[in-house]
Amino acid sequence: MLELSSVVRELRRELDRASRSAEGEQIQFGLGPIELEVTLMVTEEASATGRVKFWVVEAGADGKAIEAKTHRVKLTLQPTRGGRPFEIGGMAREDED
Repeated sequence: MLELSSVVRELRRELDRASRSAEGEQIQFGLGPIELEVTLMVTEEASATGRVKFWVVEAGADGKAIEAKTHRVKLTLQPTRGGRPFEIGGMAREDED
């Protein structure tokens, strides 16, 4: 299982790689909202902090049966770079500094 924060971090890295690899390309793509649907398992540590963790359940991980309640969650993420819409490409638009 993966922590939800790890999934979002890897998505961010993949988008950044796609953007860097498109530098100099003639065709650019604007990136709209990203819908990420995951199955989560929620766990709570029995400690003084009572920390709650959200784990993303991997499909077909290893065949182990997990006795826990899972929840399907859909996140809609709007990527930005410096407060502006994110584009897959490296060429600046005319209105950009």
